[in-house]
Amino acid sequence: MKKAIVVGSGAGGCMAAREIALRGYEVTVFEAGHDFRPLELDLQRLEFARKAGLFLDERMIELLFPAMRIQKGQVGLVHVTGRAVGGTTTLATGNALRYDRYLTNLGIDLNEEFAELEREVPQTTEHRANWSALTERLFATFEQLGLAPQVTPKFMEDPTRCVTCGKCVLGCRYGAKWTCDQLLVGLDGVTVKRGAKVERVITENGKATGVVVQRGPRRETHPADLVILAAGGLGTPVVLEASGIPTRPTLFVDPVLCIACRWEGAHLDTQLPMPFVSEQPDYILSPYFDWLSFYFNKQWRMPSSDIMSIMIKMADTSAGSFDGHHLDKPLADKDWEVMAGAVDKVYEVFEAMGVPRENTFYGTLNAGHPGGCLPLSRAEAHTLHHAALPANLYVADATLFPRSLGNPPILTIMALAKKVARIATNS
Repeated sequence: MKKAIVVGSGAGGCMAAREIALRGYEVTVFEAGHDFRPLELDLQRLEFARKAGLFLDERMIELLFPAMRIQKGQVGLVHVTGRAVGGTTTLATGNALRYDRYLTNLGIDLNEEFAELEREVPQTTEHRANWSALTERLFATFEQLGLAPQVTPKFMEDPTRCVTCGKCVLGCRYGAKWTCDQLLVGLDGVTVKRGAKVERVITENGKATGVVVQRGPRRETHPADLVILAAGGLGTPVVLEASGIPTRPTLFVDPVLCIACRWEGAHLDTQLPMPFVSEQPDYILSPYFDWLSFYFNKQWRMPSSDIMSIMIKMADTSAGSFDGHHLDKPLADKDWEVMAGAVDKVYEVFEAMGVPRENTFYGTLNAGHPGGCLPLSRAEAHTLHHAALPANLYVADATLFPRSLGNPPILTIMALAKKVARIATNS
């Protein structure tokens, strides 16, 4: 039986592993993290430390929540990713949005893959029944302003289990949210090795023959007939560079900024995050309670129940890199112009809700959708195999995206990984 290695157990890794296993391969998935555990600490216990200003740096959250990894770059940008079985899907708000226009422009057709995902992965908009009066009012305000809000499809294993606790980004404790590790449950032919950090791919005579893995104090070599890198937009480029395969300084991250105000009894902190989305050129808007800002931004010192906030998620310029330690991610003048326009649009919403802009405040600039350091071109539309890679080494994550989506990428990553796995096993 042929052996395949998949590096990473996020959206791309789990989907690729599943597809390859279903085609008769023996698959080993290497995950640098461990099994995911939702944050079970009572957040009220952290209130004293928050009010006292003891949370000095966002990286401190890793001490309480090891599955959440924090990198800090220029302009104060805080980058959040997940390191656990299930990858960042364990920390995401579960948005099942299709956004493949830039891949389509290259000639990459994912219609078949998206159709299969509709059948294979639970997606629903039925959560609107749980919306609060404030969420409904925000939706109506967006409509009145011509912002065309759309109810966000969510990855939900069982919507009836959702208790609207508002803590999706800290892991779902109630089994309502679907995460990609469930693709591997009960699947024969797949072994997941936890706490196993892949350092590099071994290549001989232009062919990938295996990987070098660090597991605790041990360094191991694992052979394979096929290697799929899906360690994420920050992880995959580091492995490629360590393997002697150059990437490009074209990192994007989808910057996020929340604009907030005091609104007594808002209770957005206990609502489903991003219940609806307004898509605008180069950014989206959505109601969102930002826990990162709540704990680490001094302007967010009021009770969580009395904060109303709207998220801006922006498609940024492809410029930047990550070497495994230092995040080099500048924002271009164009990015700041787009952000300024988005902020003005949020002010319009607040003013329509009766909140003057002088009563609003900013959240912490952060991001969580890295990619683009080995972008596909039109020449690779049919093979999905970058020319820099050995014949039996593929990438199956957002590293391949030609530009920032400015949108939640999980569904699109899974569709792309599905197609990559099919091509890789047929080549």
